[in-house]
Amino acid sequence: MKKFGILTAAVISAFLLAACGSSAAGSAKTEGSAAAQSSYAGKTLIMGTNAEFPPYEYHEGDSIVGIDAEIAAAIAEELGAKLEISDMAFDAVLPAVQAGKIDFGAAGMTVTEDRLKNVDFSDSYATAVQAIIVPEDSVITGPEDLEGKLIGVQQGTTGDIYISDDLGDANTQRFPKGSDAVQALSAGKIDAVVIDSSTAKAFVESSSGLKILDTAYADEEYAICVKKGNTELLNGINSAIKKLKDSGRLDEIIAKYIKEQ
Repeated sequence: MKKFGILTAAVISAFLLAACGSSAAGSAKTEGSAAAQSSYAGKTLIMGTNAEFPPYEYHEGDSIVGIDAEIAAAIAEELGAKLEISDMAFDAVLPAVQAGKIDFGAAGMTVTEDRLKNVDFSDSYATAVQAIIVPEDSVITGPEDLEGKLIGVQQGTTGDIYISDDLGDANTQRFPKGSDAVQALSAGKIDAVVIDSSTAKAFVESSSGLKILDTAYADEEYAICVKKGNTELLNGINSAIKKLKDSGRLDEIIAKYIKEQ
């Protein structure tokens, strides 16, 4: 899983550990880490996201929390930097990275050929599924039943790309936020919503009369985007992701927000 108008929603210290939305001041240098050698030590890295995509990023009070927020904070910690999160429309994240307004984007973003033309992507840090939400009494039972139906998507996301490519713009209803699409579905204005499965679960749990189909629409992997040619930051992010994977901390962060069913 977006738009523009950068609003700095939260400054999260790079010492953010597993506690959701918590922060602590202090130096991010740790003995034996890459922080001492990082050119980003003592600096502030700005992450762009769209905080309307739980559990990857969402508002909790005055803070932006979620999987991406914690992973980004852990990466900043590894680089000895502080993290600042800017909340913006999803489809503004890539342009902001390209223009150098933010250092990187982490917004439940899938690597696509079109996006690779404009930015560079890190190694994948999470596997996701595009799920289909329908009313409980819907005649739609799988992806094959979406033909000729009006499908809601969040503008600029891979759900938008998949549906508009597969079914055409006439069958695609775009919304600024995923929650707007779900509200339209509950109101009977559209026939289904295609969105990340974890986000779909969060929306369905807070809505009545909706369900998620057993058959997914597509599988995908999420990664972090940086300005094209910024190999120093890209290599630092990839190194940090590898350490998070090897230590098991990445799995712990994801498991904190996505419970096994």
